Amino acid sequence: MNDPASTRQKTRRAGSTGLGKVTLEMVAAAAGVSAATVSRILNGTAMVSDDKRTAVDEAIARLGFVPNPVARGLAGGRTLSVGVVTQAIDSPFYGGALRGIENTLTAAGYSPLFVSGQWSATHEARCIDALRSRRVDGIIVLTGRLSDAALAATARELPVVVTGRTMKAPGLCALDFDNFEGARLATHHLLSLGHRRIAFIAGDLKHPDGKERLRGYRSAIEAAGLAYEPGLVMPGNFTEASGLAAVERLIDSRHPFTAIFASNDQMAFGAGLGLHRRRLQVPQDVSLVGFDDLASAVYAIPPLTTVHHPVDELGQLAAQAMLQLLAGETPTLALPAPRLVVRESTREAGPARRR
Repeated sequence: MNDPASTRQKTRRAGSTGLGKVTLEMVAAAAGVSAATVSRILNGTAMVSDDKRTAVDEAIARLGFVPNPVARGLAGGRTLSVGVVTQAIDSPFYGGALRGIENTLTAAGYSPLFVSGQWSATHEARCIDALRSRRVDGIIVLTGRLSDAALAATARELPVVVTGRTMKAPGLCALDFDNFEGARLATHHLLSLGHRRIAFIAGDLKHPDGKERLRGYRSAIEAAGLAYEPGLVMPGNFTEASGLAAVERLIDSRHPFTAIFASNDQMAFGAGLGLHRRRLQVPQDVSLVGFDDLASAVYAIPPLTTVHHPVDELGQLAAQAMLQLLAGETPTLALPAPRLVVRESTREAGPARRR
C-alpha cells in the first residue's frame, strides 16, 4: 500500500523539478483529498471545510498547477469562453469596447474569443458558426449587419448580447446608446453659438448609429426654424479618410458653412486635416464637433468638442449582461445618456465660408 506522505513527497519533487505535467490527481495527492474534491473546488461547487480548501490552494500554488478551463467547463457543461463579434479589430472605437469586455470576462473566469465581422452580414454569420463550433457559452455582437431575426434565432441556442440595437428576444439582451439625442446635443451646441450654416458628415447610413445621428442633426436644425439642406450633408463611412474627402467635396461644392458636425471623431479628425489643407483654421474659421469622445480627441489640435460615448463602459456592460444571462438572470443594464464635452474646436459663428 502506498504511503500518502510518500506520494505527496514524490508529487512535490515532480512539480518542483518540472518532471512531467502537474495533474489534478497530483494536486489531490499532495492535498490529501480526492481528485473529485479538487475538481469541485475548482468549479466552485464543493461544500468542503476551510482546511481542505486551504490544503488544495496550497498544493496548487506549490506545484504550479494550471487548471484546464476547457476541462473545467466541460465538467459543468460549459467551456468558460464567450465569443465576441466586433467589426474591425483595429478600430479605436471598438478597441475600447473589447478592452472592457476582456477585463470583465477575465475577472469572472471566462476567456473571450474575438473575431471580426468586417461589416458584412455574411461574414458575421460565418463568425458565429465558427464560435458555436468552439462551443462558446455565449456570444456578444458589437452592432454589426446581422438581422434582428438572425440574432434572435442564435439566442434560441445560446445567450446573446448585442449592442447598438433596440430589440427583444428570449435569451438576448440588447444595449443601445441614444445616438439621436447625442447628435441633437452636438447640433444644438453649434446653433447656440450662432451657427446657422452647419454642415454634417454622415456615417454609413446602413449602420443604425449613422441613421440616428443624421436624424438627430436634422431634428435640431428644423427645431431651430432652419431648412434642412441636403447640400450641406456629405456622405462618409466613419473613417478618417472619408472625413477628409467629405470636407474637400463640401468646400468644392461652394455651399457656405461656418461649422461642421462629423458623425464620429475619426471623421472629425479627417475633416480637420481637410480644413487645414485649404487654409481654414479650427475654430477661427470653422467650428468642428465630433461624436464618441475617443481617447485621442483631447489630444487633437485644437482639442475636439465631441459627444461622450462611454465605449469602455459599453464593453463592461455587455460582458456583465452576458454573465447575468449565463447565470439565468434577466439583465437590466443600460448605457448612460449622451453628454456633450466642450473643448476648444468650437466658438461663436463668424461669416459663412465660401471657397
